[in-house]
Amino acid sequence: MASPTVPAAAQPSGLAGWFVNQVANVGEFAMARVAGIGDVAIFSLRTLGWLFSRRQRRDVLLPAFYQIGVLSLPVVAITGLFIGMVLAVQSFAQFKALGLETRLGSVINLSLVRELGPVLAATMLAGRVGSAMAAELGTMRVTEQIDALESMGANPIYYLVVPRFLGCLVLIPTLTIMADFMGVLGGYLYSYGLLGIDYHHYWANSREYVDAFDFLMGIFKTFFFGAAIALVSCHHGFNCEHGAEGVGRAATNAFVHSFVLILVLDLFLGIWLNNVHDFFRPEGPRKLL
Repeated sequence: MASPTVPAAAQPSGLAGWFVNQVANVGEFAMARVAGIGDVAIFSLRTLGWLFSRRQRRDVLLPAFYQIGVLSLPVVAITGLFIGMVLAVQSFAQFKALGLETRLGSVINLSLVRELGPVLAATMLAGRVGSAMAAELGTMRVTEQIDALESMGANPIYYLVVPRFLGCLVLIPTLTIMADFMGVLGGYLYSYGLLGIDYHHYWANSREYVDAFDFLMGIFKTFFFGAAIALVSCHHGFNCEHGAEGVGRAATNAFVHSFVLILVLDLFLGIWLNNVHDFFRPEGPRKLL
């Protein structure tokens, strides 16, 4: 919304003028952010409306599932493997100083299944898939392919957004399970093969301190991560500016905003799920000492 033109003689000068300009800039920025949030909310409601109003076509879903799920498995598996090893390297010195090196497995596996596995899988999905979706849809917007769909009577959200949304929503838990598995395997191989930790105590302590709720807690959060990645990335692609620079900016903003939203969701979901866990565990939180 354009600001009203103020005659030059009526504008304050000096420090007062600088202050007025700064307040105006802050107000304009806040209004733009609020409008952007509202636009994303409307876009999300339209996507959910088309998701439940019509049956999805298999020939549209399968390519999206393949691009999002199958092609993301290698990078997620490699990332999870080395994250497990890095956790073992960084935690071993502190645990050895306390004489608790045999309990290293509990910390590695608990950190993986509750936090690092879901967040890293979502980050890889945002970087690899989210940016690609924003760039692809942005190119379609720039080349007027989306406008062509609308002119033929087809809804672009149903044909372009819903399959990608379902792919992210359904397949990110599978990618998280792969990241968890590879991270647990990497932490064990490094701890047992290079650090010399007894494998019996390693797994016994892991079973004692990591339960099914921890695993399900991480999987539950990924549904919110996948939905956020798909909606934010597709929204940036649909609202791409013209030109190659606009497509690149849409891909970059899609990843940045998705990553920030993943961290914000992880914080609030973690707080809520910890309260749920404590409610159903009256004996209190688990302790390593």
